[in-house]
Amino acid sequence: MLDTTYNVETPEGIDLRAQAAGPVPRILAFAVDVFYRSLVLTGLGIALAFADRAGMGIWLVCSFLLEWFYPVYFEVMRGGQTPGKKAFGLMVVNDNLTPISWGASLLRNLLRFADFLPFAYAAGVISMTLNRNFQRLGDMAAGTLVVYREAEHRQTSLPDVAPLAPPRGLQLQDQLAVISLTERHGELSDARQRELADLLQPVTGKSDRAALNYLRAVGNWLLGGK
Repeated sequence: MLDTTYNVETPEGIDLRAQAAGPVPRILAFAVDVFYRSLVLTGLGIALAFADRAGMGIWLVCSFLLEWFYPVYFEVMRGGQTPGKKAFGLMVVNDNLTPISWGASLLRNLLRFADFLPFAYAAGVISMTLNRNFQRLGDMAAGTLVVYREAEHRQTSLPDVAPLAPPRGLQLQDQLAVISLTERHGELSDARQRELADLLQPVTGKSDRAALNYLRAVGNWLLGGK
């Protein structure tokens, strides 16, 4: 895997794309959420310190609700982002890239006990490491994944290459592939772009760096570059 792009084609033929978030940012986001929950429980514990057993009972109920329903509330009501995920630009979505539902959020969070096994979320970390889309067990069961939230109104920049008219007879699907490669020139690694360019060698008659530069030039022309 040279990139972490997740693609979905809708029934209408529209391609949706997102970048799957790996274990490290997800662990850091989870740590931020644990910190916030701990602050709330500490403050609540201090406030209920003089309520004796009733205070302890209230604290335990609040602790349970925060542990299991804090992420559900934020994921569904706040655009798939808990405070921790928002801090790292992450969001939870369904695996078809639609907003997460109550059922999916409840399932993925209730199954955190399985990801915790045998200790310290070892099963979840191993699952994310071995899964192409970095899904933990709860994600796979609920049909969800964590992706990076793209900045709104992002403008696509074109490569600094002189536009070149495409060869005659270039099929529509090949034109779309060239446009996609050109638009993502700043997102994919150079090695991955050369790899993709080599796939069109039967069309371009070029390979490696020469093929990539040629396709960028054609992509600029197709996108109206001057």
